[in-house]
Amino acid sequence: METPGVIAVGAVQSVVDRTVDLLDTLASEVVTPAEVAVVLREHGETGPDPTPEDVAALRGAATELRSVLAAPTLDLAAERVNALLARTAHPPRLSNHGGAFSWHVHVDSDDEEAPLAEWFLASAGLVLALLISDRQRLPGGVCAAGGCERVFVDTAHGSRRRYCSRRCATRERVAAHRART
Repeated sequence: METPGVIAVGAVQSVVDRTVDLLDTLASEVVTPAEVAVVLREHGETGPDPTPEDVAALRGAATELRSVLAAPTLDLAAERVNALLARTAHPPRLSNHGGAFSWHVHVDSDDEEAPLAEWFLASAGLVLALLISDRQRLPGGVCAAGGCERVFVDTAHGSRRRYCSRRCATRERVAAHRART
């Protein structure tokens, strides 16, 4: 028996990585369907290529997800996640797409035919809800480095993150040190 492939939504971290990469890609002033397709393929998604209409809808979804990550309080982040899940999530179910992938949870309307924006909001919303309930803190944020608008989802168990990357954190530390000397 052939082992099914691993799908990108098979683990929380996979959804987190895909969500952040899509949010950063969709934040660009001009985004093409080909650019979105590249991100999806990098994360194991094998569906049809997105259309310009899909990209427009995904950009709207990205704005809503960024508002969760930019929420200043845990209560507001939870309220925003609940609102998007109420609108996009369906009863959870396990799917392996007919044996093509490993078992994973779906909360969108259809394993194969759900609109991309619905799938993106439902899967990302579920992961953000799990992170909020598991850690009882904000699920991520917008990078605190000057001039950086990238988002991050915080899956660490230690101190709360403030930067999207070590590069931004180091750049801010160096700038603060230079300002003091």
